[in-house]
Amino acid sequence: MNKNFSKELKIGLSVLIALLVLFFGINYLKGINIFKDSNYYYASYTNVAGLAQSAPVTVNGFNVGLVKSIKYEYNNPGHVLVELSLDKHLQVPQGTEAVLSTDMLGTSSIVLKMGSSKEYHKVGDYLEATNAPGLMDNVSKDILPAFTALVPKIDSLLTAAATLASDPALAQSVKRLDAITANLEQTTRLLSKTMAPLPGITGSAATTVARVDSLAANLNALSATLASLPVDSTFDNLNNITASLAQLVKAMESDESTLGLLMHDPKLYNSLNATVSSLDSLLIDVKKNPKRYISIKLL
Repeated sequence: MNKNFSKELKIGLSVLIALLVLFFGINYLKGINIFKDSNYYYASYTNVAGLAQSAPVTVNGFNVGLVKSIKYEYNNPGHVLVELSLDKHLQVPQGTEAVLSTDMLGTSSIVLKMGSSKEYHKVGDYLEATNAPGLMDNVSKDILPAFTALVPKIDSLLTAAATLASDPALAQSVKRLDAITANLEQTTRLLSKTMAPLPGITGSAATTVARVDSLAANLNALSATLASLPVDSTFDNLNNITASLAQLVKAMESDESTLGLLMHDPKLYNSLNATVSSLDSLLIDVKKNPKRYISIKLL
């Protein structure tokens, strides 16, 4: 009896251990750590395409939790309730949005856009749920309308191109271009023949250039000769002469010098003039009456 009981106990314990391992293994594969404390919040979406259980919940690209469960709200038709299991240490401010984002492969995740409020949600609160526009949404909203508006313009452009291609004037223009090209080719040949005797002209031009070079060399030699002249000493002498002339002019203009007195003192001028007049009268009288002034005695 005891042996049978021990066998049944072993079987029961084995089954229990297997169930526990299965439970923990399934949760581990789902990304649920049952040994880690979590807080639960809820978000209600109208479209959860691509969202699966155990999908990551991120903040600024950092994983802070996962989607624990997804349930249809039968009491609120058209909405799907998503339960979010978040890190217990994460505080969720009021106004936080739970944005459902879908990548190019169609896999969805929840991105939390944290609010700026100083008040925080309580555990079990409903977060504001929004859906981020996907790639196809952008295509349908932006690219398709623009392409639809562009189609009539493309059609008009093709029609205009077809009309232009069928216009006889285009063929005539092409023929005229061919004729112009032929004329240009003929003109080029004539220019080639005209330029043939130019070597003689080129030789004359070379001689002229040589003469110009010789003239430039002579000018350089003249410049060197002028540079070697004592220009500085010459200018110094000119400055000294100018200074001397300035002093002479200053002396002539001064009342203290003889020249200055002659030029500026009328009395001296008058006296000199009177003296000259007296001498002139005396000489005239000597010429008329020499005996009065000269006595010659003969022995």
